[in-house]
Amino acid sequence: MISHIIIAAMLMTSPDSTLRVEPENHSFSRPNEAAVKHLDFDLTVDFSSKKLSGKANLYFQNITATNKLYLDTRDLIIKQVTLGQKHAKTHFTIGDPVEHLGQSLTIDIQPDTKFVTVLYETKPEAAALQWLEPAQTAGGRQPFLFTQSQAILARTWVPCQDNPGVRMTYRAKIRVPRGMMAVMSAENGTKKTPNGVYEFYMPQPIPSYLLALAVGDIEFRRTGERTGVYAEPAVVDKAAWEFADAENMIATAEKLYGPYRWGRYDVIVLPPSFPFGGMENPRLTFATPTVIAGDRSLIALVAHELAHSWSGNLVTNATWNDFWLNEGFTVYFERRILEALYGRDYAEMRALLGFQDLQETMTELGPDSADTKLYLNLKGRDPDDGVTDIPYEKGYLFLRLLEEKVGRDTWDVFLRGYFAKFAFQTMTTPAFLSYLREQLIKGNTALEDSLQIEKWVNGTGLPGNCPHLQSISLQKANAQIQAWADGTMPKDLQTSDWTSPQWQHFIRNLPATLNSEQMSALNDAFHFTESGNAEILQVWFERAIKSNYTTAYPAMENFLTHVGRRKLVKPLYTKMAATPEGLEMAKRIYGNARPGYHAVTVHTIDDILHWKQ
Repeated sequence: MISHIIIAAMLMTSPDSTLRVEPENHSFSRPNEAAVKHLDFDLTVDFSSKKLSGKANLYFQNITATNKLYLDTRDLIIKQVTLGQKHAKTHFTIGDPVEHLGQSLTIDIQPDTKFVTVLYETKPEAAALQWLEPAQTAGGRQPFLFTQSQAILARTWVPCQDNPGVRMTYRAKIRVPRGMMAVMSAENGTKKTPNGVYEFYMPQPIPSYLLALAVGDIEFRRTGERTGVYAEPAVVDKAAWEFADAENMIATAEKLYGPYRWGRYDVIVLPPSFPFGGMENPRLTFATPTVIAGDRSLIALVAHELAHSWSGNLVTNATWNDFWLNEGFTVYFERRILEALYGRDYAEMRALLGFQDLQETMTELGPDSADTKLYLNLKGRDPDDGVTDIPYEKGYLFLRLLEEKVGRDTWDVFLRGYFAKFAFQTMTTPAFLSYLREQLIKGNTALEDSLQIEKWVNGTGLPGNCPHLQSISLQKANAQIQAWADGTMPKDLQTSDWTSPQWQHFIRNLPATLNSEQMSALNDAFHFTESGNAEILQVWFERAIKSNYTTAYPAMENFLTHVGRRKLVKPLYTKMAATPEGLEMAKRIYGNARPGYHAVTVHTIDDILHWKQ
């Protein structure tokens, strides 16, 4: 392990030591007084007690010679805090609990203190940690643990300045039961150690929400020079086959917007309770098994998480109000990767499905809702409330508009320069707009007027200059929808060469009312209820709820009980909750499924169903 003296010297000469961190409403930290620059922690994983315990060394720059260091915690038991190499005990205070935010940890320090050591343990209910019993895994033999730190859950498993504007390097020693493997968002090994001790290093500075850990019966498969897959033994070979294009995606992304700056790009496929499609933890994307369709039809998720290696991980939203700067850019970049690899029309299909999702979200929120703005105000709220289709799809459309107005070549030069100039830094919405006007618009008032920037960023709904999306493949799907409406039997429709987006579009755009006979005819022809594609299943089950097609309900219940991905389960619970009978069914299913969901998904579904323990 690197010595305390060497780390302290590195911090004193850090080139970003004077960069100001934007105020963040979701952190107790004060990084403009003293900023954490390196985290070095040593934790033991105890599955029996569902706890992590150990110590964290936090190295910081005392910018203002303050005598206080402010950290974020939630559901942590702080046992002791010491200062420097002599580990002199110091006074610390735990603040009162604040909803969503947890509690502040205020540590008394000296002006010349270089680091503090915090001895602590997590509580079993720590929101970032998902503890799974063997029966909840693919192999059924070993338990499993994974973390989900975004947006402000890193503080539930390590005391830190849990602020996206604070970047730090880290080292870790993780002790797990023999026979299990630990991996992190860092440099990873590929084999289990005989003693269950694993050491990690992340040399690039990252925000706390990208801290990630997974522990279980894990194996590795190489898929390319810089790529590979971690997963349980029962899943790993399928996953490696599914993600075989990852190396090509990296090369494609680099041609577009500059070098990949993180060394390796690996993926770990987690148990199905993982609440997101993927999480862009640097060097090691965390992914849901619902993307393993057996035909590589859901590979867009890998393109999305890889794109985050530039937009989000490299240039990061400074606050959670600026979340669209992460996700809007990433959706745009993802679709450029898909276009380069699979053609323009494939990318347009994905964009049109995203536009359909956006329209539904706009309807749900209301076109005049402040939550339909790109630049949000999440003060006093859980930043997770901002994770809707707005930052993703409205953000994408705004960037697509910029591309169309200035031309792709000019736009690509701008975007490549943006990632290079602000690499390993944070970005606010006002700062981005200033850079946009300076480097792209350059005083062109006609261009500025045509963009309607204020309406896009600070206005509600969608402006009138929204780009027009068009896909030949989805037009073919529309033709078959019309043919079915005109009386063509489902088995006679021309669907033999369809891809997943076409099937999703087809199901979504069938006539508003369908009876059980019609639903049965469609299912007999296309076997939707038995599909191995989770995204097709989700839209089909939505249609089943709307049409009261009870034949699909057992499969839907099995889906909801075994899949914890919020994007897939949220619409189904929402549709069921729209009627008294559906709400009763939803609560019955959720009562069985809830123990297997991550806290992120639980928080969302609890609100939908007004769930009370």
